[in-house]
Amino acid sequence: MLPAPLALPPAFWDALVAAYASPGRAYHDWTHVEEVVQRYHEVAAGPGWQHPREVFLALLLHDAVYEPGRTDNEARSAELATQLIARHLPARDLDLALIAELIELTAHHGGNDPMRLDHDAALFVDCDMAILGAEPARFDAYDRGVALEYQAVPRAQYLAGRRRFLAALLASEHIYLSDHFRAKLEAPARANLARAQTASS
Repeated sequence: MLPAPLALPPAFWDALVAAYASPGRAYHDWTHVEEVVQRYHEVAAGPGWQHPREVFLALLLHDAVYEPGRTDNEARSAELATQLIARHLPARDLDLALIAELIELTAHHGGNDPMRLDHDAALFVDCDMAILGAEPARFDAYDRGVALEYQAVPRAQYLAGRRRFLAALLASEHIYLSDHFRAKLEAPARANLARAQTASS
């Protein structure tokens, strides 16, 4: 179990761990959840969260459903989040719509408009994207993990899509949508992405 801002019953944790143990995951697994939760606590100790319980649950569940190549993973994760919270945390007065909205933001990495995101939403998205600014060895492991998840896709097709994603991020004015993560991770993220772009060429 991870440190949490609210009490979560063992059955909830069991369902969560089982979801992230589904086949085919090489990056979007429980290690990824642990890393984004570390970022959650980093924000909690710094700029803080306006809705700490909802953000925490959204981070736990944002990749609960993950099938490489599908375009509805985020919507299905949001639906599963709503079901699990309703089942295991029925009397906690949680904003389920906010949790689902946050999860669905992760479908648009690199395309979210920072002017349309509030304080929590920008920091939430950046927690998920923090891997881009990790130490080079950890970033490279992430890059290999994503490639493994897409190994059923023809290599040339995967590389073309990956290059488009990397190029779009590098062309954006800011990779990170919050001042907190921009100050810490923007420069190393751009260095990692440029290196990955060269390697995929």
